[in-house]
Amino acid sequence: MKKKDIKILLVDDEQDILEIVGYNLAQEGYKIVTATNGKEAIAAAKKERPHLIIMDVMMPEMDGMEACENIRKIPELSNVIITFLTARNEDYSQVAGFDAGADDYIAKPIKPKLLVSKVKALLRRLKDDTVVNENITVGSIEINREEYKIIRDGEEIILPRKEFELFYLLASKPGKVFKREEILDKVWGNEVIVGGRTIDVHIRKLREKIGDDLFKTIKGVGYKFEL
Repeated sequence: MKKKDIKILLVDDEQDILEIVGYNLAQEGYKIVTATNGKEAIAAAKKERPHLIIMDVMMPEMDGMEACENIRKIPELSNVIITFLTARNEDYSQVAGFDAGADDYIAKPIKPKLLVSKVKALLRRLKDDTVVNENITVGSIEINREEYKIIRDGEEIILPRKEFELFYLLASKPGKVFKREEILDKVWGNEVIVGGRTIDVHIRKLREKIGDDLFKTIKGVGYKFEL
C-alpha cells in the first residue's frame, strides 16, 4: 500500500499537537484527518475509515478510552490500528488503554522523527492484509483470516485486530507452547515497543470472550491454546 493511500486520524484537544504531529506525518506522504475529542473521533472514523488512529486520552466531551471502546464495537472499524499518544504513561493507564482495545501506547513528549518511525512500524502490519492466509477450524471454532472473523457454534465473535492476531497464532498450532518473545515478534513485530503486560492483557480479554479454559499459561515461558 502506498503512503498516499494511507489515512491517519489524529485526535487531540490541543491544536498545537494536531498541527505538529499532522505536519510531520503529512510530510511523509500520509493523508491526515483530525478531531478534537472522542465524539468527533468516532464520527470521523465512521466517515473516513482511517488505517491508523493516534488518539489522546484526556479530552473533553468524551475521553480517548471511551472513544476507543466505541470504535472497537463498529464492525467495519474492528481492524483499524489504534494507538494512544498521551502524557499519562503510568502502568495502570497503559493497561487500561489495552483493555479499551488499543494496539499500542506512545508517551508524550516524543520527538517528531521518533514518532514518524513509530508510525511506520505500526503501519507495517498493514502489509499482512495483502497476504492470503489459511483459514483455521479448531473444534467448533472457525477462524477466517482474510475477513478477520471468528465463528463459534454459529455465533460471530468480534475481536480487535491484535486480539484476533494473537488468537490466530495460538490456534494455528493447538497444544504448542508459544514463548512470550515469539508472540511479541509475530503479533507485534520487533520494531513495535509494547509494555511487558501487553500479552497478559490480551490473553485475559481472549479468555473473557472465547473461553477461559482454552488458553493455558505456562509459567515463565508463555501460552498455548488447548481444546
